[in-house]
Amino acid sequence: MKKEIKFSLVYRDMFQSSGKFQPLAEQLEKIAPVIVEMGCFARVETNGGAFEQVNLMAGENPNKAVRSFTKYFHEAGIQTHMLDRALNALRMFPVPADVRRLMYKVKKAQGTDITRIFCGLNDVRNIIPSIKYALEAGMIPQATLCITSSPIHTVEYYTEMADKLIEAGAPEICLKDMAGIGRPAFLGKLVKSIKEKHPDIIIQYHGHSGPGLSMASILAVCENGCDIIDTAIEPLSWGKVHPDIISVQAMLKDAGFKVAEIDMNAYMKARSLTQQFIDEWLGYFMDSNNKLMSSLLLTSGLPGGMMGSMMSDLAGVYKGINGILQSKGKPIYNTLDELMVELFNEVAYVWPRVGYPPLVTPFSQYVKNIALMNILSRAQDEPRFSRMDESMWGMILGKSGQLPGEVAPEIVELAKEKGYEFTTTDPQEFYPDVLDKYIKEMEELGWERGEDDEELFEFAMHDRQYRDYRSGAAKERFLADIEKAKEGELAKQGISIEEIKAIKHAKAEPIAAPEKGQLLWEVSFDGASMPPAIGRKFAADELFCTIITPWGELQSVSTGLGGRVVEICAAQGQQVRRGDIIAYIQRDGLFE
Repeated sequence: MKKEIKFSLVYRDMFQSSGKFQPLAEQLEKIAPVIVEMGCFARVETNGGAFEQVNLMAGENPNKAVRSFTKYFHEAGIQTHMLDRALNALRMFPVPADVRRLMYKVKKAQGTDITRIFCGLNDVRNIIPSIKYALEAGMIPQATLCITSSPIHTVEYYTEMADKLIEAGAPEICLKDMAGIGRPAFLGKLVKSIKEKHPDIIIQYHGHSGPGLSMASILAVCENGCDIIDTAIEPLSWGKVHPDIISVQAMLKDAGFKVAEIDMNAYMKARSLTQQFIDEWLGYFMDSNNKLMSSLLLTSGLPGGMMGSMMSDLAGVYKGINGILQSKGKPIYNTLDELMVELFNEVAYVWPRVGYPPLVTPFSQYVKNIALMNILSRAQDEPRFSRMDESMWGMILGKSGQLPGEVAPEIVELAKEKGYEFTTTDPQEFYPDVLDKYIKEMEELGWERGEDDEELFEFAMHDRQYRDYRSGAAKERFLADIEKAKEGELAKQGISIEEIKAIKHAKAEPIAAPEKGQLLWEVSFDGASMPPAIGRKFAADELFCTIITPWGELQSVSTGLGGRVVEICAAQGQQVRRGDIIAYIQRDGLFE
């Protein structure tokens, strides 16, 4: 029998590759023991990437979610791992060094064992400090190679990168094939090259299934010494996500590898629970296109997880671009697919000219956006690269790290015309420490720094989202988004606005005006006075609004038993009559 291959379940990435949100703590606590019961996973991806930020956007404390999710796996002896963007840590832009260092202390205390550290530019200067910080905190740093396919991304390029990361202290290497475009033979050669020089280093392969190469790639890396394979489970496996554990286990078992058995009863329970989470609300924010595989991804190299947002962007500019082309007497794009192919061709043109950045977050978005802006510029008879914003230029100038390839002379010349300067300075030097500032503000606001300074970390990492979480604004927006998404789904089914209202009102009670007069939802001195957000929760007998009667009396309107707002029927300052319905409140805990 061949060597043992272990499996990891990338439960976090299953959702991030499928839609906008992640399961909440209550849902994670339900699924965790079932994942354990499956008996086949040595590791589970529990957090990192966009997990914490998205939790805040849903009005939930991510620290509690991480602790509650990791607890079950620790008790079962299963290792947990997170995704870490090196210089960018858990967000889309650079993070000061003191916040990066604190992150590893916090995540270790919360129960995360391994941090998968990647830099979207493969710049080891951004990864090596994170290796050091993780080791200091007692975590296992898994240094990552972002896999793409270009003339400069050779086996030698990646092997040399792995050498530097291992020399810096990384005991593990991850091959992050984020678009699933790594060619199987190439990946096998790369694993063999690393293993020949570093036989004791653990190698984990992470590949997306979008272009259709993933199963061949998994077999190739395992035949050449890979130790651990990332997998998914239904109903979110395949498509542009990840291969399913059942298929991967069966293939490797047949090839003679030692693999863990799957408790199929537990698998079906996990499958059912995950579908339940989708049906409850997560599915409202999932793009059905992400369930489809596409060989077209090989031509662009763009990661499958961003195809949904890309198609949305294209749909948004499709009519506008055609309108410009028509006004200039040029041929139009007859279908959205024609524009998509044109975008893929433009990405192929742009990518080498901006230095071949690996097409992974956030640089895949930058390259795609440059290509899209070029198409728009050409329609208006403007030169390519004339519509690049600050973030795009930041990538090109070296402010996020060193690009793998050379920037094209035409872009270098354009930078000179704009007075921009290229830099080779370590990107971290542009971002001074900030924790003292956040500690001082938390003291002034009376906010606790939290267990193991986890609240301090969250505030410093996700400033705006954390403030919205603390104020309750995030939760209100989240519940309003759910309500709007539900209405959108009903409308797609051909249900009229009147019927949708009837469905909403079926489980809600009206709040009626007790007197005639002018309705005041609030009095705001900072901007427009606004009614409460859809989904906002009111306690029993809490003040709901005020009516100024014609005889000058201020008539308070309370919520009675309390509940969540499902519809607002009257505007700020509107004249209402006694008995007019001004809102509907749902009492039955549907949103709980």
